[in-house]
Amino acid sequence: MFSTTINIGKEDVKMTQLQFSLDMDVLKESVMNSNIETVVKSAIVLVLNEFMEKERDEYLQAASYERSVERRDYRNGYYERDLTMSVGKLTLKVPRTRNGDFSPSVFEKYARCDQALVLSMLEMVVNGVSTRKVTHIVEQLCGETVSKSFVSSLTQKLDPIVNDWANRPLNTIYYPYVFVDAMYIKVREHQSVVSKAIYIATAITEDDKREILGLSVDHVESYESWSRFFQHLKSRGLQSPKLVISDAHQGLQKAIQREFIGTSWQRCNVHFKRNINDKLPKKDSTEIRTMIKRVFEAITIEDIRKFKDELMAQFAGVSKYEKALQTLDEGFEDTIQYMNFPEQIRKHIRSTNSLERLNQEVRRRESVIRIFPNTQSAFRLVGAVLMEYQEKNYGKRKSLSRC
Repeated sequence: MFSTTINIGKEDVKMTQLQFSLDMDVLKESVMNSNIETVVKSAIVLVLNEFMEKERDEYLQAASYERSVERRDYRNGYYERDLTMSVGKLTLKVPRTRNGDFSPSVFEKYARCDQALVLSMLEMVVNGVSTRKVTHIVEQLCGETVSKSFVSSLTQKLDPIVNDWANRPLNTIYYPYVFVDAMYIKVREHQSVVSKAIYIATAITEDDKREILGLSVDHVESYESWSRFFQHLKSRGLQSPKLVISDAHQGLQKAIQREFIGTSWQRCNVHFKRNINDKLPKKDSTEIRTMIKRVFEAITIEDIRKFKDELMAQFAGVSKYEKALQTLDEGFEDTIQYMNFPEQIRKHIRSTNSLERLNQEVRRRESVIRIFPNTQSAFRLVGAVLMEYQEKNYGKRKSLSRC
């Protein structure tokens, strides 16, 4: 959302305020539906031009033709500059000052994930692998033939930003709780479409704040690929956490044990309960389902174990519950590790729900592309989305212990 207040005033006349608001999400949706109209783009140009005009006024500390002892500089006309957004390629009138020191923030505020999304589509067109919808959107976005040099110039600007963030040092803060998960995407590779995994790690700091640690694009989940991801995080300074929270992928479990000596593993509580319930018959299972819920709602680790033992004893020998009880018994200890930590943090570290919400945001952007033109394009878009999510969500939240 872009929002700014423009003050328009005359001598001896009370200042009038005009409020400009622009909902970028609504406009992005219009693009994805291929319904963008010239009038919409014109309205955006108008608002952004007014926004920059106001910024110049604030920089100069004087309105147009206003005499002020606090004036820092003088206006010096405008120059045109293109801004490629997910709502279209816009030509803006950028205000100038005589000394040339003024720089509007519009181009900085333009979301990196928007750039990455557009860039992925441009690469698809240049490489001749775009769908009709993507080609149509790119034509609307750019209004011109897309060249490889144009794409290259964009990647040279965006890639270093994403790469620097994804490789930033992790040795200045200790992260006691680390969450890891993988999601799958499709990428073109050697004339074929292959499935690749995006590995994502987030964490909770000692101050109880969330942070996205990093990402990697690799082959399908395996012990080797997870080990490479963890080794990369460690090379950036990540110390062994107290607890790693994830699902029960065998290769992942083995990699955690190997790469993080002395670290406990918390199996996702939500996935585990779902696995148990999926093995129960749909009919005549209300009582056991209630008791399973009672186990995982217990407040103390002693009660959790007590309620679990009571459940196992009550339904032992009931054949229709055998698989569910076996699953509960085998995974129980790995699923209650969160109980060994302070009570105020337990609800935040017993599952990977927070990471899955982040994955949904990635999926929302990634679904527009469907098949990435190359691995770097996928890394760029996902990295840019993660950067934006960190800034807009995790970066602005209070400590989890205060929530």
